[in-house]
Amino acid sequence: MQQKLRDSLQPSAIELSRFALEGNFSFLKQKAGDGVRISSVIKGNAYGHGISSFIPMAESCGINHFSVFSADEAEGVLKFRSDPDTDVMIMGMIRDSELDWAIQNGIEFYLFEMSRLKAAEKFAKKNQKRASVHLQLETGMHRTGFEMREWKELFKQTSESEWIDVKGICTHFAGAESVANYFRIQNQNKRFQEALELASAYFDPLPARHAASSAAFLTMPETHYDMVRVGIAQYGFWPSRETYMHQAKANRFQEDVDPLRRVMTWKSEVMSTKWVAAGDFIGYGNVYMAGRDMQIATVPIGYTHGFGRNLTNAGHVLINGERAQVSGLVNMNMITVDVTDIPGVQKGDEVVLIGHQGDDEITVASFGEMTNNLNYEILTRLPASIPRLVVA
Repeated sequence: MQQKLRDSLQPSAIELSRFALEGNFSFLKQKAGDGVRISSVIKGNAYGHGISSFIPMAESCGINHFSVFSADEAEGVLKFRSDPDTDVMIMGMIRDSELDWAIQNGIEFYLFEMSRLKAAEKFAKKNQKRASVHLQLETGMHRTGFEMREWKELFKQTSESEWIDVKGICTHFAGAESVANYFRIQNQNKRFQEALELASAYFDPLPARHAASSAAFLTMPETHYDMVRVGIAQYGFWPSRETYMHQAKANRFQEDVDPLRRVMTWKSEVMSTKWVAAGDFIGYGNVYMAGRDMQIATVPIGYTHGFGRNLTNAGHVLINGERAQVSGLVNMNMITVDVTDIPGVQKGDEVVLIGHQGDDEITVASFGEMTNNLNYEILTRLPASIPRLVVA
C-alpha cells in the first residue's frame, strides 16, 4: 500500500475491495431473486468510490445497468464501461438540448414532464432513432414525476409514438429507510400499482417496472417488481440502522454478523512524530492543551480531503491497530493525533481513516455520529482527486 501511495504522489488513497463487492452483489442478487434486474446507482462519483474504478468492478460482478443523476455522470459510464451493451439511465438532470446527445448514444433517461416528452420526440425524429425513456410517476414523493391526472394521456401518447421507446415505468419512495414513513410508502406503492393497472391498457407487455432503492429493496419484497435501483447497499452500507435490524430479524443472522462488507478503505501514513510537553498547546490557537507529556503524529490529511473541521478533538484514526484521537484543530491539509500510548509509531506507518486495521475499525457511521452527517453525505464529499486503488 505504501509504495502505491508514494507512487501516486498523493498523501492518501482509497482502496476498493473486489472481494467485498463480489460478496455484496452475491447477497443482493440472492435477495432480488430470479427475474429482477439490479441497476447499480453510481451518482455522486459512485458514492465517493470513484466511477472510473467502480464501473469495471461492478461489470465483472455481472452488473450491466447503471443509474446516474445527471448527463455528466452518464458520460462517465460511456467512457469507463468495458461492455458496450451496458446500459445507463439518467434519473435526474439532463437539459432538453442534451437529449440529442443522449439519444445518439442510446442513453436511457427519465421523463417526468410533458415538455420533456415533446423534446425527446423532436430529437428522436431528428436522429431517426427512438428515445429510450422511463416514465417517472408522482405517487407521493412530491418532487418530480407525472401527476395522476396526466397518467392516461401520458400512457396513450408514449405507447402510440413512433419515436419513443418506453423502457420502464417507475416511481421513487419517500424514505423507506425509516419505519416512520411506513404508511406513506405503502400508499405510494398502492398508487404505483394503480398506475400500472392503467398502463396495462396501453402497453402489452408492460415496460420494466421499478420503484425500490436500497431501503425498500431490503425490507419490502413486494416493491421489487422487474428492477431495483441499488445504491448505498452495494458499497457495503445499510441505508439505516432500522434497515439492518429488519434484515437481522428476517434472516436470523447474528447482530454482529454483517452480510454486507465495506468496499472502501481510506489510508494515509504518518508524516512526522513529535513530543509535546505537558501544558503546551498543540496546533493553532488554544483548542487543545497537552495534559501530560504527549507524543503526537502528524497525518497529511485535512478538511480539503473530506476530513471535516468538526472532527477537531473528536475524530479517530487507526495506527498499528490502535485508535489515535485527533488532538488539535483539523487543518486544511493535516491533522495531529495522540499516539502516546501506541508503542513504536514512526514516520511512514500506515494510518487508516476509514476501514479496518488489526481488530479495530473506523466506520463511516462513526464519522456520522461525530458530525451529524449521513453515510451518504460523508462518502460523496471525498474528493475525486484521491486515488482509488482496486485490490483483491
